[in-house]
Amino acid sequence: MKIRFHKNFNKQYTKLKSSEKKKIQARLQLFLQNPYNPLLNNHPLKGKYLDYRSINITGDLRAIYKYIAEDECIFVAVDTHSNLYS
Repeated sequence: MKIRFHKNFNKQYTKLKSSEKKKIQARLQLFLQNPYNPLLNNHPLKGKYLDYRSINITGDLRAIYKYIAEDECIFVAVDTHSNLYS
């Protein structure tokens, strides 16, 4: 699996606390091993994020991504649940 990062994701990532950045790195490693690991709560989205999927980073922090090929995805956003889905 190849992971790409949208410029929006990178911009949001730089604003996070260092503890949140470490958690994202750990979750992305888990994602690479098994995208559907139960800890990630990987699920499809609706509405403005139709065709995208979300994984849990922490209790409230989410990362949104989309498959762009069978073995490649792009992460487009990382933020709190309320900021992403309001």
